[in-house]
Amino acid sequence: MRNLKRALSLLLSSTMVLGMLVMGSSAASYTDVTSEENVEAIEVLKAVGVMTGDENGNFNPDKQVTRAEMAVVMANLLDLKVEDFKGASLPFTDVPEWAVPYVAACYADGITAGISATEYGSNNSVTTAQAALMMMKALGYFQLAKDFGSDWQVATVKQGSKINLFDGITAGASTAMTRNEVAQIALNTLESTMVETDGTNSTITLPGGIVIDSGDTKYVEVTNANEKYAAINNTQDGDKYYVELGEQLYNGKLEKAPSGAATETKLGLPGISWVYDGDTVGTYAKDADLVVTGYADQDDMYSKMGKTVAEDFGYAKDNDTKVVDYGEVGYFYYDETDSVIVSTYVGVVSDVVEADEDAETPAYVLIDSVDGKTVYYET
Repeated sequence: MRNLKRALSLLLSSTMVLGMLVMGSSAASYTDVTSEENVEAIEVLKAVGVMTGDENGNFNPDKQVTRAEMAVVMANLLDLKVEDFKGASLPFTDVPEWAVPYVAACYADGITAGISATEYGSNNSVTTAQAALMMMKALGYFQLAKDFGSDWQVATVKQGSKINLFDGITAGASTAMTRNEVAQIALNTLESTMVETDGTNSTITLPGGIVIDSGDTKYVEVTNANEKYAAINNTQDGDKYYVELGEQLYNGKLEKAPSGAATETKLGLPGISWVYDGDTVGTYAKDADLVVTGYADQDDMYSKMGKTVAEDFGYAKDNDTKVVDYGEVGYFYYDETDSVIVSTYVGVVSDVVEADEDAETPAYVLIDSVDGKTVYYET
């Protein structure tokens, strides 16, 4: 996920419906959310009221999301005025009463459509491609039917990949999305730059229904040079910048700080902090490019990192100088531009426990003395 060019601002006021979206405790206290889930996305979306846990304090990260429930997420994400759509008329016959305002609001806003002329597919699980298309429509993409070419799913995945919409998501295009994955794609969308057509594409309908198309739709990223967005925060310096969806929608309360000394986790790892309405949502460690446990010398690092990276950082082949000592854990981060290590942390291990004494090569468990984090390595 790319860093924000400036503080991302959000303010959501929509109320939740159903058990899956009942306001609950913070994501950090969800008993069913572990470090294996997209904790950062879950906690941020809870803080701003887009997705929350049930009445039992669970987030249900592995629960699949239906298309009707996805309409609720999109309506809350975009702060659509669902109250104006109570009792609205829809062409779909399979939308339950509770979901009508949400589906109708999304349908009227051009965010979603049915699976046929008369079916919305309310109880069907939303797929990755379907969810991504809704998100990208919110960003301004796919305004014309011809933008999809011969296959809407291929076009959606291709464009979504270009803008990193699928960062942190492993589900396939036609795979049903879980709440954990929906939270991540929603956060990715709020951090994505909005687009609009450049005005060069047009269609002309001649008598007899003949349509002349001027060419492919061209989408350009929205900047604060556009009068609609000039008032968005941080314009006082006069700099030109691209406008992300979260900024355009909810200018004000949620700020994201990039990695650095001020946002280290308690393990000392570089992280990203989020603050909402003056309260810290959390600080989340970035995934290390390389984790070395137990012992490593410069030869090991040369091998693990690759020739260019190792040499740039000063590691030399045929050198037995220790980089990570016995009983230590090293976390290494590569600079995305120069491919060199930019930060290192070595944690002291307080305990070593044999995990499988019957294995041909015994595995050991290292218990980090800072926060009890468990790291596995083999000797």
